Amino acid sequence: MTLPQPILVLLLLGLAAEAVPAQQPRETDAQRRERRAMVELIGARGVRDRATLDALRSVLRHEFVPAQYQDQAYADHPLPIGHGQTISQPYIVGYMTEMIRPKPGMKVLEVGTGSGYQAAILAAAGCEAFSIEIFEPLATSARERLNRLKYLVEVRHGDGHFGWPEEAPFDAILVTAAAGFIPPALVDQLKPGGRMLIPVGSVSGVQHLILVQKNDRGQVSTRSLLPVRFVPLLSGNRER
Repeated sequence: MTLPQPILVLLLLGLAAEAVPAQQPRETDAQRRERRAMVELIGARGVRDRATLDALRSVLRHEFVPAQYQDQAYADHPLPIGHGQTISQPYIVGYMTEMIRPKPGMKVLEVGTGSGYQAAILAAAGCEAFSIEIFEPLATSARERLNRLKYLVEVRHGDGHFGWPEEAPFDAILVTAAAGFIPPALVDQLKPGGRMLIPVGSVSGVQHLILVQKNDRGQVSTRSLLPVRFVPLLSGNRER
């Protein structure tokens, strides 16, 4: 049966409307200016890697921040996201991303998904990103957010101390919570020639951002980069 032209057009329009996501990312002129200023500040503080800066310019940080903190989305400090967790300070996100030397096709594991912002930066820089989150509600919301914003990131709920053995080895690993020690499983899952950034120290004491490098022969070396302040890297799966 051939449908009359007006009805066919209406049907096609209806199908097109259904294909459009219910929520599209939005930003105001003010948010655009604030993001530009945020990236300029990060660059002024020493981050020079072009892929990192381009990713910071492209990712809408306000999409990863709770509604009550929208006015602070581009301020250079961490913000609460629930469950005692935070979205990291933009400068630290930029610094850690630059230190793994991101490039297209690079396979990166992130431990501590949180809101998904760091994972989005990795994806925007062209990396193949995998991210683990210990709190199931945060893992679910980050996965949904990243999918809605069209960032290709695999997110799983789990204990980051054990990494993601099914997807190992990784060119780089970023840990976005402070550990009391460097988890052996993460070192094992780092590819020869790979780099890992991990904060080490206690919540109440001094933490240092440690660069872990594995050379082509598999030998491991560590170097302290700078003092930091992160939430603790927890153990076990948290369902809520």
